[in-house]
Amino acid sequence: MSKEKTKQLHKDVAPFAKSDKKKSIMQLINTVPPFLILWFLAYQSLSVSIWLTLGICVIAAGFVIRTFIIFHDCTHGSFFKNKKTNDIVGTITGVLTLFAYEKWKREHSIHHATSSNLDKRGTGDIWIMTIEEYVEASKWQRFGYRLYRNPIVMFGFGPLFLVLISSRFNRKDARKKERNNTYLTNVILVALYTGMILLIGWQAFVLIQGTIMFVAGSLGIWLFYIQHTFEDSYFEEESEWDYVKAAIDGSSYYKLPRVLQWATGNIGFHHVHHLSPRVPNYNLELAHESTPPLHQATTITIKESLSSIRYRLYDPEKMRFIAFKDVKHMLKAARPSIDLKPKRTTFDSK
Repeated sequence: MSKEKTKQLHKDVAPFAKSDKKKSIMQLINTVPPFLILWFLAYQSLSVSIWLTLGICVIAAGFVIRTFIIFHDCTHGSFFKNKKTNDIVGTITGVLTLFAYEKWKREHSIHHATSSNLDKRGTGDIWIMTIEEYVEASKWQRFGYRLYRNPIVMFGFGPLFLVLISSRFNRKDARKKERNNTYLTNVILVALYTGMILLIGWQAFVLIQGTIMFVAGSLGIWLFYIQHTFEDSYFEEESEWDYVKAAIDGSSYYKLPRVLQWATGNIGFHHVHHLSPRVPNYNLELAHESTPPLHQATTITIKESLSSIRYRLYDPEKMRFIAFKDVKHMLKAARPSIDLKPKRTTFDSK
């Protein structure tokens, strides 16, 4: 895409990169109070049926995801015009979703600045190996990568790692503001959770809060995963990397049913979000519909997204994801002349 077209695309999206105070407040009202009400109903339903409780917890998890989208917008400074208001609402919603606001804000900004850049992976993203890297890796490194990319680990243990470990500790290079925000979030959580346990008992609390956060965490990781992991996703080395291509070709449009689109705060329009992070979630769909070039983004349905689970390694030559079994076939076919040194032509088929 030429510089002129890129400039025009940013100009076309600019009108939508403005927060609306009334819409933001309304979204808070139709998200946070319903979550708290559902939490209370889940507790009350324990005397009726545990299955009813679990069902309510699953619905409540949807509101946690929606709360996270508000948190997410605050980290981009797009939910309210006022920075301080974003910081306050972001910290509160961070407590509700178990994420330290300043820490996540920093890591996510790095993700946006380096998304789809093969030379700048490692912060705020999912671990991705190229074919060459996987071939050169030791057996233990391959084992670790396979374990990490296993759906049970990624979507099962992943949420536990994020909320219990990753979000509870500061980065070594964290600044004072970031460190203090993490400490504040942890202190509030300890006080809040202790109070809840004393009020309703640890068994009820763990069952309800544990189920809600686990379901929300698993679905949240899935959303992040599918938004960047699809067969022909864009990844490129630093010298060739382009921000706009990374946004439109490296992020998907996850087309969801209306109720799920609402629960996920329109984050399925991820290509729009990566092109212009200052567009608040309630303007993403309108920005997409009003900007024809954005229609070129890869559209994925729920049915189509399920196949992405098998995409484990990235092939820079063909610019697509492949499964582990595809590497085995490629290695077997190339074994007589294979050179394991990092050369892009190692797996060319001629």
